[in-house]
This record gives sequence, C-alpha cells and structure tokens, in this order.
Amino acid sequence: MRRRLIQSTLAVVLVVIAVFGVSLVIVETRTIGASAQERVDLEALRLASIVDSRILGDEQISARILEDQVTNERYALVEIPGRDPIEIGTKPTGEVIQSKEAVGEEGETVVVEEPRSSVTREVGRTFLIIGAVALLAVIAAVLLAVRQANRLASPLTDLAETAERLGSGDPRPRHKRYGVPELDRVADVLDSSAERIARMLTAERRLAADASHQLRTPLTALSMRLEEITLTDDPDTVKEEATIALGQVERLTDVVQRLLTNSRDPRTGSAVTFDLDEVINQQLAEWRPAYRSVGRAIVSSGKRHLQAVGTPGAVAQVLAALIENSLMHGGGTVALRTRVTGNQAVVEVTDEGEGVPAELGARIFERAISGQNSTGIGLAVARDLAEADGGRLEMLQAQPPVFGLFLSRTPKKRASAGQEPETVR
Repeated sequence: MRRRLIQSTLAVVLVVIAVFGVSLVIVETRTIGASAQERVDLEALRLASIVDSRILGDEQISARILEDQVTNERYALVEIPGRDPIEIGTKPTGEVIQSKEAVGEEGETVVVEEPRSSVTREVGRTFLIIGAVALLAVIAAVLLAVRQANRLASPLTDLAETAERLGSGDPRPRHKRYGVPELDRVADVLDSSAERIARMLTAERRLAADASHQLRTPLTALSMRLEEITLTDDPDTVKEEATIALGQVERLTDVVQRLLTNSRDPRTGSAVTFDLDEVINQQLAEWRPAYRSVGRAIVSSGKRHLQAVGTPGAVAQVLAALIENSLMHGGGTVALRTRVTGNQAVVEVTDEGEGVPAELGARIFERAISGQNSTGIGLAVARDLAEADGGRLEMLQAQPPVFGLFLSRTPKKRASAGQEPETVR
C-alpha cells in the first residue's frame, strides 16, 4: 500500500508538471521571442532618431561615430539618400531577428538585426529554471507522499496486528489512535471488540472454574453412593441408595443449570418459597458419610418449619460450599443453626476449628483467596449464588468461624400463633 500511495502521488505530480510545464515553456518561448523582436524594433527607431538629429545639425555621420549607439552582437544598416550605406557591427550569420525598417524625417532608413542564438540562450536559461522548479516539486511530492503513506500505512499495519492478536486469543485493547477519523473509528471498534472478547473469555474461564469446583462434591457423593450399591446385596439397601443417588443426580442437574444461568446473567434468579428444613436435611444426609470417614460429626439445630424465598438448588449449593469448607479447613463438630431476624431466615454454619486468619478476614469471599492449598473459589461462588436470589452470605465471626446465609422469609401459616421450639436434629 505504501508503494502504491507513493506511485499514485508521484504520477499526479508528474502529470501536473507536464501539463503546466509544457504550457509554461511555450508561453515563455513566445514571450522571449516577442521581447527580442520588440527590442530590435526600438533599437532601429532610436538609431533613426539619432541620425535625424545629426543630419539636421549638419554633423558628421559615420560607422565609428554611431557604433556606440548599437548594442553588442547587433548589426545595423543605415541608408541615407545621396550617401553610401553605413554598416555598424558585424552582420550575423544564420537565423536572425530583424527589425522593421525605421524611416527618419530626412528619408534615411535603419534596419537592426540580432542573432537568434541570443534568444535561444535565454530560452535555455528559462528551461533550466523551469526544470529546477519541477525537480524541486517532484522531490517535495515524493517526501510528502512518503510521509502521507507512512501516516496511513503504519496505522493500518498496527490495526492488522491488533486484529491478528484478537484472532490468536490476546484480547488486550491497545487504546492507540492515529489522528485520522476513519482509522480511529476502526481502532475504536477493535478496542470495543477486544473488551467484549476479554469479558467473554473471563466469563468462560470463570464458568469452567466454577463448574469444576461445584461439580466435584456432588460427583464424589454420587460415586460413594454407587460404590455402596455395588458392595451390598440387600435389595432394600440398594433401593435406598439408588433413590438417594437419583436425588443427587437431580441436584447435579440443578447445579449445572444454575452455573449456566449465572454465566449468562449473575442476577437472574428463579426464587420460590420452599421449606428450609428439606434442604438442610438433604445436606446433612449427603455430608454425614464424609464427616464420619474422618471421625467428625455434623448436626443442626434452631427453628423448624421455616419458609424461605430462594432457589432450593442454589441454597443447597451455598450450604454445601460452607459445609465442605468446614470439612477441609475447620475442625470438630460442624453445626447448622436456623434462626429468624426481622423478615429474614438465617442459616448459620460454624465449626470448632481455629477460624479464619485475620489477614484474610476482609477478603475471604474474593476469588483465589484461600488460607490453605485450595482453589479459593467455593465461597466466592456461594456468595454469587446467594445474591442471585436476593439473599446474602456473610462471615459473622472469624474465630471460631461463623458464616450466615440470609434469605427472605415467608412465615408458614399455622392454626395458632406462637414460637416454634428449638430442636436438635
């Protein structure tokens, strides 16, 4: 492109120089010729006037006396009636410029001639000047064309590199502008596309990380149930474990659906009114085998028959993240306690471990933040799930650790009002 721009600009300049240069040469040649003819005509008239004045004054007229009146390289012929012709200068050979015959008052005639070579030399000097100007114009045009080509070609090269980087998976915007509105518009579009691609890649990576983390526990639990089925011959046990496994498959499907929904719009929820006890009991049944295998216990207490507004699958995943976090990082018995505050149902999850280090307290829900060698994703995903249904997840106490899941509450209608007693399940 750079070469084509230079060639096109140079071609335009050469055409302009050719058109105007030829026209200027023709005009100048004619002007120089006309000027030379006018000069010799004026020379003849001036010489005739001098001869008239000397005749009237009865002064001597000769070639020696008049030679100072004729310009060098010119030849003059003076003819006076009754006298011999007077020749001044050397008669030129070849082509000459001859003046009109000038006639004086006493009847004398004067003719002046000049070699055409003088006109040729003057025309040649004019050609040199025009040629020098044309050469300077060509040089200036080339420099201007190179500058303009670089100004246009370099941005296009940069934009091509940016587009290639986008195609190779590097979505970093360059935020570089070139002072050319059309090119800046293309740069704006590429930067906007880079930002959109970066957001999409971030969302895809986040979805992959969330999916690997959230699906790990249900798949592990499902695998344990299937292993128990293969190790028993009791039909009742097989039926019970198969029923639990089917329930876990349904929850696994719900996890996948929730992850896909949140990846498209984190604020899209499908909240309904559900029985909080059912979700807690399901989590207790699912996690007790894992806790028994490490010699620990998981219990629940608090108000029963609480109705909460949310997505049961999402609430189950939030509780699973808290329970798994206590299993991996906590110690002793894990307790789930339900209570009511205002118009909210609260599920508190606590254990008897050392708690959350002080330096992590304010950042515990950030992604990739973990006190041990874990992914640091679980609590961040749990908070996103809670907020998607209009709830919230908070750390109420660091040592010992207490996490609280706050959900909107719809009280369950009963025949008589009163407080439900606290029980341990």
